Amino acid sequence: MREIGHFIAGRPTAGTSGRYGDVFNPALGEVTARVALASAAEVDHAVGIATAAWPAWAATPPLRRARVMFKLRDLLERDRARLSAAITAEHGKVLSDADGEVQRGLEVVEFACGIPHLLKGEYTEQVGTGIDAWSVRQPLGVVAGITPFNFPLMVPLWMIPVALAAGNCFILKPSEKDPSASLILAELLAEAGLPEGVFQVVQGGREAVEALIAHPGISAISFVGSTAIAETIWRGGTAAGKRVQALGGAKNHLVVMPDADLDDAVDALMGAAYGAAGERCMSVSVAVAVGAAGDRLVERLEPRVRALKIGPGTDPEAEMGPLVTAEHRAKVAGYVDRGVAEGAELVVDGRGLKLQGYENGFFLGGSLFDRVGTDMRIYRDEIFGPVLGVVRAPDLGAATAMINRHAYGNGVAIFTADGGAARDFASSVQIGMVGVNVPIPVPMAFHSFGGWKSSLFGDHHVYGPEGVRFYTRYKAVTQRWPTGTRRGAEFVMPTPGR
Repeated sequence: MREIGHFIAGRPTAGTSGRYGDVFNPALGEVTARVALASAAEVDHAVGIATAAWPAWAATPPLRRARVMFKLRDLLERDRARLSAAITAEHGKVLSDADGEVQRGLEVVEFACGIPHLLKGEYTEQVGTGIDAWSVRQPLGVVAGITPFNFPLMVPLWMIPVALAAGNCFILKPSEKDPSASLILAELLAEAGLPEGVFQVVQGGREAVEALIAHPGISAISFVGSTAIAETIWRGGTAAGKRVQALGGAKNHLVVMPDADLDDAVDALMGAAYGAAGERCMSVSVAVAVGAAGDRLVERLEPRVRALKIGPGTDPEAEMGPLVTAEHRAKVAGYVDRGVAEGAELVVDGRGLKLQGYENGFFLGGSLFDRVGTDMRIYRDEIFGPVLGVVRAPDLGAATAMINRHAYGNGVAIFTADGGAARDFASSVQIGMVGVNVPIPVPMAFHSFGGWKSSLFGDHHVYGPEGVRFYTRYKAVTQRWPTGTRRGAEFVMPTPGR
C-alpha cells in the first residue's frame, strides 16, 4: 500500500505518529493509499524548522521572492497534466474540471509575481520641519493554511503564493482525503528555488489542526471549509492571538427573471449545480424562479438533469464524476430523502445510480427539486452535492429579500436582460460575490474572494489585495535627523505638522 507522508525541511518525510487515514479512488470505491496523520509533536517540529528559516526569507528582497513565483508558474504549467491526474484520482472530479482548478490556482501565482509593486508603501516628505514619514508592509512570520478536499490544489494556491511572496513561511495542512497534490506542489516549490523550511506540508486530521491553532509560533491561519469548523478555527485562533481568515459554507442562489434567456440560464444552472458533483463552495444549489419563469425553467431543466453524463473522472465524455467518499454520498442522498419528507416535489431522483464496472464507486445521480420552501432543511443547509432546488418568488424584491434572510452569503447570480434590475440587485443583495449573467462569480486573482455573514469569519477576503493585507503588517515610520539645534523637552502631544 502506497504511503503518503509530509514534506518537512525541503524533502518528503514519513510520518512518525503511527496513525494513518485511507485515501480512496472515488470512482472505484477502493483504497489506493494511506496518508500519515501528524501528531502535535510533528506539527511542533515543522513550526520549529519554519521559525528558523523565516528571518532569512523575510530579509530576501521582494524581487528575488517574486522570481521564485515566476519559476513556480512555469513549473505548474509544465506539470499541469500530472497535477490534474492526481486531483481526479483522489477527488473524483472530471479531468477537464481538474485542469480548470490548476488554471485558477496559476492565476494567483501570476498575481504574486507582482509582489514588489504590491508591497510598496507611501512616503511623505516634510510632514513637519525636518521630519519625513513613510509606511511599509512587513511579513507576519510563520503562517498556516488548512484546506478542503474539494479543491486540493486551487485553494492552497489561493493562500501560498501571496503568503510566501510577502515574506512569510507557510505550513499547509491539506485535506487527508486527497493529499497527493499538496506534495507535488511542495516538490515544485523546492524546484523553483524556495529555501528549505519556507514551505512545508503536514498531513493530518483533527489533532494537527488543533496543534496549529494553539501553537504560539503560528502568527496567522487561513481556512476554507464548513461553517461550523470555520467558526471554531476563528474563535480558537483569535483567542490564541492569531490573525484568522476562515471561509465557511454557502447556499448560493441563481435568480432567473422572466425576461432572461432561458436556454442560457439552464446551461448556467447545469454547470453550476452539477459540475464537480456539486462539491464546490460556489456551486449553485438554489434556482430562484421569478414570476412566470418557474414552470418554463423546470420543464427545460428536467430532461437536462436526466441526461447528465456521469462516469469516472478519467472518461473524457463524463460531465460529472463521483462524490469524494461513501460517507458523503450517503449524507447527500439523505438530504434527498429529507426533501421528499418535507414535501418538496422531486422532479429528478438521482439516488440509486449504478454504473457498470463501477458498482462500488461513490456515484450519485443529479437530483432536481421543485417548489422548495424556505423553511425546509434542503433550502437552509449546505448539501454540497448534485442537488438543485427550485424556489418560486413573485418578483425580484421578494427574491432579494429571501436571499438576504439566508444565513449564508457567499455567492449569488442573476440572469436577466434588464440592466436596471441587475444593477439594483447587485447593489442591494447582501452577498459577498455577485454575478450578472455569470453563474459562478469567482473573482480573478487581482481582486479578492470571500463571502459575507456565516460564509466568512474574519476581516479579510482571500488572495488578491486582501490577501496581501492579511499576510502583512502595516508599519508607519516618522523620522528626523539632528540638525545641531536642540529643541528641548516637549510636553504636548507631538504634532509634526506645526
